[in-house]
Amino acid sequence: ITACLPGLSLDKSIPKPPETPPGPVTKVKDGTITIAIHAKPGAKQNAITDVSEEAVGVLIAAPPTDGEANAELLRYLSKVLELKKSEVSLDKGSKSREKVIKVTAAVSQEEILKKLRTEASG
Repeated sequence: ITACLPGLSLDKSIPKPPETPPGPVTKVKDGTITIAIHAKPGAKQNAITDVSEEAVGVLIAAPPTDGEANAELLRYLSKVLELKKSEVSLDKGSKSREKVIKVTAAVSQEEILKKLRTEASG
């Protein structure tokens, strides 16, 4: 394989420095923060079920029709993160359960993760 792609190393022992800590909350080059969400619409109430390396599991008390669950997800997240609704938007996945939420507020990844984890455990 390396003969076809010069410069590609199969040696996994050289760790490349992580730009951002692993997890569902990442900082983008433009300074905004994105949160990977695994949405579960049609729940009895809004709740954060888990915070894993891949995504934040969120139960949404709205049906997945006409963007209702997306609107409810953004409203709920802005409440949990104590941000204005205008600072939380849907970046990707409007028709998917795997969504990416963009946060434009001046808030750190650590702060967001802490609030999500607190909500998940509470």
